[in-house]
Amino acid sequence: MSQKNFALSKKNLFICGIAMLLIISGFLLMTGNPTSFEGGFEPDIFSARRIKFGPIVALSGFALMIVGILYPSKVNTKK
Repeated sequence: MSQKNFALSKKNLFICGIAMLLIISGFLLMTGNPTSFEGGFEPDIFSARRIKFGPIVALSGFALMIVGILYPSKVNTKK
């Protein structure tokens, strides 16, 4: 199949792939051991990794996804 049949170029898909990896890694940084009612209060839910770094990584992934979709592809159009 030819490249002109796709809506996005290879560069756009590469940027979107990197963005998807950032989004997944940001969500993984926000996860952790679930709090259990038997063990009492778990202070790790307020760690900087969960409430600062993880959301920043995920948000940067979402922003990069927008860039990846809107990035202009250099396609030679001849009429």
